[in-house]
Amino acid sequence: MSEQQITNVKELTACQEKFQEETNRFRARVMVCSTGCRALGSEALSKAFHDKLAAAGLEREIAVVETGCHGQCSRAPLVLIEPYDFLYGPVKAEDVDEIIQTTLVGGKPVDRLCEMVDGQPCPTRSEIPFFKSQSREVMKHCGSLDPKRLDQAIALGSYQAAAKALTTMTPEQVIAEVLEAGLKGRGGGGFPAGMKWQFCRNAPGTEKYLICNSDEGDPGAFMDRALLEGVPHQIVEGMIIAAYAIGASKGFVYVRAEYPIAVEHLNIALKAARAHGLLGKNIFGSGFDFDIECRMGAGAFVCGEETALIASLEGQRGTPRPRPPFPAQSGYNKKPTIINNVETLGNVPRIIAEGKERFASVGTTGGKGTKIFALAGKVRNTGLVEVPMGMTLREIVYNVGGGVLDDRPFKAAQMGGPSGGCVPAEFLDLAIDYDSVKSVGAIVGSGGLIVMDDNTCMVDMARFFMEFVQEESCGKCPPCRVGTRHLKDILERICAGHGKESDLDEMEKLGKEIIAGSQCGLGQTAPNPVLSTIRHFRGEFEAHIRDHKCPAKVCQGLYQFVIDADKCIGCGICAKNCPTAAISGEKRKAHAIDQQACVKCGVCNEKCPYAAISKV
Repeated sequence: MSEQQITNVKELTACQEKFQEETNRFRARVMVCSTGCRALGSEALSKAFHDKLAAAGLEREIAVVETGCHGQCSRAPLVLIEPYDFLYGPVKAEDVDEIIQTTLVGGKPVDRLCEMVDGQPCPTRSEIPFFKSQSREVMKHCGSLDPKRLDQAIALGSYQAAAKALTTMTPEQVIAEVLEAGLKGRGGGGFPAGMKWQFCRNAPGTEKYLICNSDEGDPGAFMDRALLEGVPHQIVEGMIIAAYAIGASKGFVYVRAEYPIAVEHLNIALKAARAHGLLGKNIFGSGFDFDIECRMGAGAFVCGEETALIASLEGQRGTPRPRPPFPAQSGYNKKPTIINNVETLGNVPRIIAEGKERFASVGTTGGKGTKIFALAGKVRNTGLVEVPMGMTLREIVYNVGGGVLDDRPFKAAQMGGPSGGCVPAEFLDLAIDYDSVKSVGAIVGSGGLIVMDDNTCMVDMARFFMEFVQEESCGKCPPCRVGTRHLKDILERICAGHGKESDLDEMEKLGKEIIAGSQCGLGQTAPNPVLSTIRHFRGEFEAHIRDHKCPAKVCQGLYQFVIDADKCIGCGICAKNCPTAAISGEKRKAHAIDQQACVKCGVCNEKCPYAAISKV
C-alpha cells in the first residue's frame, strides 16, 4: 500500500473498496498462523507454501497470508484454507504438497489433518466443536489477515468506526454509546469503561492521556498479546475513539518486553497509520489530533496495576500509590489519564460501528458482550476462546474445551490468575459473568482459565500462586510484603507434611488482614487463591495436616514409592535407572526401596515394565 494520505471518510471508503477488490482476485488463501505457532515451525511452513505454489505456477491465484492466532493452540501449527473454511493442524512442511494437490487443486479436505469428531474428520472450522460454541467478535479477524498489512485491515473495515465517531458524533455521544452498551473493563476490575471515560472527560484541563495496558502478567494468559499480534489496527482504532471521547492528544501502549512479536506488529501498525494520516494531525479532517507511542515494560506483575504502570511510564520504579486521586483525575504527569486494557479497547470499534443495542444484546446483567479466555490446564482443547458472557463453566470446559484430558473428573478451574480463585465442580453450571464469579470467591480477571482434574493438589496449587504473588510483590506495604511471605511459608510447611491444626484459621485470618491493609489491587487480591481453596477444599488441607497424606499424591513430603513384592520379578530395571541407588535386591527376587535415599523422582515407576512400583 502506497503512503497516500487518507484525509476524509470518502477516501477511506474508496481505499476499502480498492483493497477488497485486490483481495478478491485470489481464488483461495492459505492462512498460516505466524505468531504463537512460530515456536512450532510455522515460519518454515509458510516458506514451504510460498516455494511450492511458485513452483506449481499457482502463486498468482492462491495467496499465502501470515496471520495472527487462530485460537486452537492444542493443534498448532494451524493453517486455515479459504474459501473452504478447512482448518488443518498440526501441519508440517512435508504436508504442503498434499494440501496443494488435494485441497487447493482438488477442492477436497485432507482428512488426516482435520479435527476428529466422533471418529470422523471434521474439516470446516465453523463446525469444529471448539469454534462452534464460540462467538468470535473481538477476535473475528484474528487469523484472517496479515497484521503487518494496513491495506488488509482497511479491506476488512478497520478505521470505519473511528471515521464515524470523529466525523458524525460528539465526544459525549461516544461516551454515552459505550456506557449504554454496558462495556466493562476486561483487564480484571470490570469497571464500566464509559463511566471511566466520563470522569476523565469532566476532569479540568486540556492535557489528557490515554494508556493501553498490555502488561499481561497472569500465568498462562495471552489474550492481549494475541490481539496486538493479530489485529493491531483494531486496537489502534479503539484508542483513537477512546482518545477522542476523553479529549486526549497523546496515547501510550505499555507492553511487556517479553512480547517481541506484539511489539513488532504494533510498531509497524503505528508507522503505517501515521503515514496514511490515520494518526497525527487533523485525523479525517475532524480537527482532532492524536498519536500513539509504544513503550516496553520490564515484566513486573505489579505494573499491571494502574498507578504502578504510570510510575513506570514516567521512568520511576513501578510501585503503586494511594488512591484517590484516581488516574482519571491525576495520572500520567499528574494529568487526567485513562487506562484500558487491550481487549477493552478492541471492543470499542464494533460498539461504534454496530451500535450499543447489538453489543448489549449479548451477555447478562452482570456482564455484556463477549469475553476472551485463555483456556489451559487439563483440558483437551487449549488456546484462546471467545464466548458470550453468561456461558457456563461446563459449556466452556466440555463443549469448547472438549472435556478433561483422559476423561478424568473435573475438579476445579482457577479463574482470574493469581488474583483470582478456584471454582469447584459443584459450580460447573455457573453462568460466568463479573458478579456470579465473584460470589463463589473468584474473579473473571483478565481471562485466565486453568482447568484442573482429580490429580491436582489444591494445597499445592495455592502454594504455587502464593509463591508467584510473593515474588512479584513490590514490597512497598508490609501487609503484602510480609503477609504473602508468611502465607507462602505456611503452605510450604503443610505441603512438606509439617502442618499444624491452627494453620487453617491462621491463614484465613492473615488473608483477611492482607486484603484490608494492602495498598493496591495486587495485595488486596493476593490471598484469593488461598482463601478460595480453603473455602471449597478444606478437607484436602485437613488430610495434609491431620493424616499426613496428599490425596492427589503431588506433595513430595507426603507420598512414597513402594514395590509390590507379588508383582516384582527382580529384573533389576528399576535399580539400573535409579539416580540415587536407592533400590536394591537380588536377581529374580523382589526388590525394595530405601525411603531415606529415595528422592521421589518417579523414574522407577516409569521404567518398571510390570507395574510393580506405585506411589502411595
